[in-house]
Amino acid sequence: MSSDTPDVGRETGRIETVRIEDEMEQSYIDYAMSVIVGRALPDARDGLKPVQRRLLYAMHDMGVTSNAGHRKSSNIVGETMGNYHPHGDSSIYDALARMAQDFSLRYPLVDGQGNFGSVDGDPPAAMRYTEARMAPIAEELLADIGKDTVDFTSNYDDRLTEPDVLPAAVPNLLLNGASGIAVGMSTNIPPHNLNEVIDAAIHVIDEPGCSVRDLIDGPDGEGPVKGPDFPTGAKIVGREGLYEAYTSGRGKMRVRADFDVEERDSGSDRIIVHELPYQENKARRIERIADDVNDGRIEGISDIRDESDRDGVRVVIDLKRGANADVVRNQLLEHHLETTFSVISLALVDGQPQVLDLKELVEEYVDHRREVVRRRTEFDLGEAEDRAHILEGRLKALENVERVVELIRESEDRDAAKAGLEAEFDLSTTQSEHIVRMQLGSLTSMEAAEVEAEYEEVGEEIERLEAILASAERLDGVIKEELREIREEYSDDRRTSIVEDHGSVTREDLIPEEDVVVVVTEDDYVKRMPLSQFEAQHRGGKGIIGVRPKEGDRVSTAFQASTHDYLLCFTDAGQVYRLKVYEIPEMGRTARGTSAVNVLDLDGGEEITAVVNCGEIEGDHYLAMATRNGYVKRTAVDAFENIHSGGIRAVTLEEGDALVDVELTDGGTDIVIGTRRGMTIRFDESEARAMGRTARGVNGIKLQGDDQVAGLVATRPSDDRDLLTVTRNGFGKRTPLEKYRKQSRYGKGLIDIKTDERNGEVCAINAVDEGDGLIIMSESGQIMRTDVSEVSEVGRNTKGVVIMRLDEDWVASVDVVPAEANESS
Repeated sequence: MSSDTPDVGRETGRIETVRIEDEMEQSYIDYAMSVIVGRALPDARDGLKPVQRRLLYAMHDMGVTSNAGHRKSSNIVGETMGNYHPHGDSSIYDALARMAQDFSLRYPLVDGQGNFGSVDGDPPAAMRYTEARMAPIAEELLADIGKDTVDFTSNYDDRLTEPDVLPAAVPNLLLNGASGIAVGMSTNIPPHNLNEVIDAAIHVIDEPGCSVRDLIDGPDGEGPVKGPDFPTGAKIVGREGLYEAYTSGRGKMRVRADFDVEERDSGSDRIIVHELPYQENKARRIERIADDVNDGRIEGISDIRDESDRDGVRVVIDLKRGANADVVRNQLLEHHLETTFSVISLALVDGQPQVLDLKELVEEYVDHRREVVRRRTEFDLGEAEDRAHILEGRLKALENVERVVELIRESEDRDAAKAGLEAEFDLSTTQSEHIVRMQLGSLTSMEAAEVEAEYEEVGEEIERLEAILASAERLDGVIKEELREIREEYSDDRRTSIVEDHGSVTREDLIPEEDVVVVVTEDDYVKRMPLSQFEAQHRGGKGIIGVRPKEGDRVSTAFQASTHDYLLCFTDAGQVYRLKVYEIPEMGRTARGTSAVNVLDLDGGEEITAVVNCGEIEGDHYLAMATRNGYVKRTAVDAFENIHSGGIRAVTLEEGDALVDVELTDGGTDIVIGTRRGMTIRFDESEARAMGRTARGVNGIKLQGDDQVAGLVATRPSDDRDLLTVTRNGFGKRTPLEKYRKQSRYGKGLIDIKTDERNGEVCAINAVDEGDGLIIMSESGQIMRTDVSEVSEVGRNTKGVVIMRLDEDWVASVDVVPAEANESS
C-alpha cells in the first residue's frame, strides 16, 4: 500500500452516524441557550445582561468612574469589544446608549454627554461624537468587586478574566427592569422605585415567610411595593394586573398618559399632555393622532403642537369651539393615550431561565447579597489577620529594639538578618521580612504608640468580622444597614401614580370626583366651576365674580353638586330633565358658559328652578313640588325612572303659573312653603296626596294679594335644623324649624321675615345645619360662599342681617353646601 493512501479504517472509526433531525434539534438548543444565557436575558442577581455587565466592568477597568472625566463612547465600546464582548460594535453602543437614557432607565447607569436619543425615537449620535462615564449608582453595582465577592471566568480569548456577576449593592433588576427577546422566550420586567424595592428587600430579610401579597398590600393594606415606577411617569390603571404580574410573574397592566384640560382665552378648551406611557414614541403618537383627526375618526381637534423641551413633555391639543372636551379626551384615551404593558418576569437563576414572582425576585437579590457580604467579610478578615500578624512582629521588635538593631548590624546580609530574627524572637518569615525593611525612624516611642493603637483597632475589627461570619442575623443586619444607606443616598419620589380601574374607560372614569358650583343664566348658558375656587367669606362681603353674563342676560340659578352626581333638573315650565354634572363643561370664573342646549334639550324660555340629586334616593320616596301660585303636589320617584333627552312632564301648570321648587320626601315628612312676602306654612305631607306626573296638584298656601311662592323645604317633625331665609337685597336669618308650628294645608301661614324696603322680597328658603355652607349668587354674576354659622339665629317675624352686600344688584339663587363637602373644600 502506498504511503499516500489514506488509512481508511482509521478515518472510518471517527465517523458517527446520527439522525439529521436529532442533530438539528440539539444544535438549535445549543444556539438558543447561547442566546438566552449569553445575550438576551438578565441575571436575577445584578439585573444585567452580559453586554451591560461587560460595559460597566470595562469602564471600571479604564477608570471612567463618576468622578473622572467623560471618555469617548467609541473608546469605551472598543475596550469592551476587544476585551470582553466579541460582537458587533453597534449592539454594544446601543446598550451603552440605553443605559444613559433617563426615559428608558429609571436610574440611568451611564452619565452621557451628547445626543443619546430622545422619546421621539431619534437615534443616538454616532459613538465618535458622544462621551460617557459611569453614573454614581452604577459604581454601587461594582462596589467591593476587588474583595473576592464574586467569581471570575476567563474572557473569550483567555487573556483576561471577567466577573460572572457584579456585587450589586443596589437591586438593579427591579429598579431598572429589563426587556429582551431570546429564542422562544422573552422578558419584560418594569422598573420600580428605589425606596420601595429596598423596603421590600428589608421586609423579606426580616420576614422570610412573607407572601407576595404582604409585599403588595402589607398588614395595613399598603405594602412596601405600590407598583412599577416608570421613568416617564404616567398612571397605572387598576391593581388587578399588578397582582397577577407580581404573584405569577406574568400579567398585563394599563398605562395611561397624564394630562389636564385647560380653558383658552378664546373660550375653547385644550388638552395638555404632560407624561406619556413608558416606551411610547412621542413623535409617532402625535402623527397617529393627527392621522385620525384628518380621517375623521376623532372629531373636535383643531390643532396639535409639540411644545416639549428639556424640562419635560408638553403636547398641546387645541379643541374646536363648542367641542366637548370629555368626549375628545375619551377618544384619545381609547386609541392613543393608554397602552398595555405586558409583564414577563423572566431572568436567569443559576444560569437557567426562570419566571419569578415578586418575592422570588427579591429573594434572589437578597441571597446574592448574603453571598457577597459573606465573601467580602472573609476577605476583610483575612486582610485584618495578616495586618495583625505584621503588627505583632513589629511590637516584638519594638520591645527588643536594641537587640534587633544589634542583630541586624551583626548579620552578613538581609537573609542572615531575617533568619536570626526568626530564630531569636520566634517570628514568621513575613514578620521578619517586614522588620528588616523598617526604617530607623519607625523605632521612635511615638511610632511604637501608633503601632500599639493600630493593633488594638485591628483586633477590634477582627472581632467584629468574626461576629458577622458567626451570626446570620448580624450578617443580615449589615445588608440592611447598607441598603438603608443606599436609600438615603439615592432615594426619590414616585413618578407613576396608580388610579383605580372601574372597568372600561368611560367619560365618568376620566373626570375626577370633586364638588363644583353649577351656574345657569336666563338665556340658558351653563357652566361648572370647582367649589374650591371660592373660599368662605364672612357675611356682609361682596363675593367674587362667578360668571360674566352677556349684556341683557342674568343669572337664574346656581347650585352645588359633585361631578359624578346624577341630577333631575326641573324647569319653571314643569319639565324635568336628567343630567350628569360632568357633562357640563368646566370653565373659569369669568367665562359666560356654554349654551345649555349642548347638555340639556331645553325648550325656548325655560329656566331651571330646582335640582334633585338622584344619589340621595333610596327606597320609596316622593318628589314634592311647589308652584308660584301656591299649588303643591307629590309624585312617586318611580314615575321619573325613564326620562328621555327631551325631558318629560313633571307637573301640569295653569296659565301664568310656574314650578318654583322641588324637594325629596319619604312619606313621613312635613312640608314648609315660604312666600316672597315672608309668610310660611308647615303641614304634613300626607295632606297632599300622591298624584301622577301630569296632575296639577292641590292648594298648599293661601296667598295674599300679589304674593307668590318663593321656595319649599321638607323636614321631619323631630328635625333640629334651622330654616334659612334669604331676601332679594342680600339679607337673611336663621330660625329653628321647631318655631314653625304645624297647620292644615291651604292656610295663610305665619310671618317668617319682614320684607320691608331694606330687605326686599324673599328669594329662597332652605333647611340648614350649623356646619353647612352657602353659595349665594347675584343676578349680575357675583358669587359668595360663606358658612351658615355666619348667619345669626333669631326668631320669626324679624328682619335678619346682611349676608351679601349688593350694589344695584339682587340675589338670584341660594344653595346649601352640605357640611361634609363644605369642610373638604
